[in-house]
Amino acid sequence: MSNKIRVLIVEDSALMRKVISDIVNSDPGLEVAAEANDGKDALKKIFEFKPDVVTLDINLPGISGLDVLSEIVDKKSTRVIMLSAYSRAGASATIRALELGAVDFIAKPSGEVSFGLPKFKEDIISKIKLAAEISPDKVTCRGGAGSESIKNKILPLKKIVVIGASTGGPKAVLEIMQRISYSLPVAFLIVQHMPFGFTANFAERISWQSGIMTKEAEDGDILAANKAFVAPGGSHMVVENAQGQMKIRIKQGEAVNFVKPSVDITMFSAAETFGKNVIGVILTGMGKDGLDGARMVKEKGGTVIVQDEKTSVVWGMPGAVFKAGLTDKVLPLSEIAQAISETV
Repeated sequence: MSNKIRVLIVEDSALMRKVISDIVNSDPGLEVAAEANDGKDALKKIFEFKPDVVTLDINLPGISGLDVLSEIVDKKSTRVIMLSAYSRAGASATIRALELGAVDFIAKPSGEVSFGLPKFKEDIISKIKLAAEISPDKVTCRGGAGSESIKNKILPLKKIVVIGASTGGPKAVLEIMQRISYSLPVAFLIVQHMPFGFTANFAERISWQSGIMTKEAEDGDILAANKAFVAPGGSHMVVENAQGQMKIRIKQGEAVNFVKPSVDITMFSAAETFGKNVIGVILTGMGKDGLDGARMVKEKGGTVIVQDEKTSVVWGMPGAVFKAGLTDKVLPLSEIAQAISETV
């Protein structure tokens, strides 16, 4: 019996099915179990072939990709990686898919029929392998608390909360922000590992579904209580004290921990600027981004909270901080918002 990771490819374009199949079959640890050209065919073949991972196009004829995803997640059938075009509509649907329970996504670099996809072969293969290791139980759709109305009350800025996340992060971040009270005198800096073109939509969804006004950060934005800023994909986000005004600066530079934006970079600047008034929150994600940043937060007298292993899709980032002995609290996702409030 083969020990290879079996992949179902769901794409309405025959050309794209061929491109993705060639990428999957090029790795000795993977194999294409089957292909499907629409949502109905996909659901049938998931039952028939029981693949370890599904690569699922968002735009499908008949049953949409999001509807297929909902059914897969509801039945805990397998793990799903979405394929999405770089477009505003595609980005919005992708963020929704991550909320519903997709493990990750692959951005098509040049539209629905993307000839440039083979350039990202190693990234695609690594995402499929990581997805195969994740229990389907960990990617079920969890409903967050109901959002409160956004309030315009001006509050003094007392603390800054830096939230870092990667794989599984969009849904986790949204759940925390939905549970946060709009009356906390804090600003939020959110660093989610995500490429350019998707972070603006991610920020919009947080704003719509929580009581916190949220935007993709721009250079020169002024930090204020009851506001959140998402680091733009492909750039680092830092804060600085500019003549008594706390401002965001967007930096380029090299990737840190192989990622840009990096949680470490944002935490370094927050700790230097706000000292003990920083709360660092490290959520689900692969790797160790946030480890050195958490160390700096602790050195400056701040607080570090990490998501526990049970509720993390991948306990890489939070696990690294925990193993280094840098945590003040290790909590299930549902309790982190309350812990932030209590710390403030």
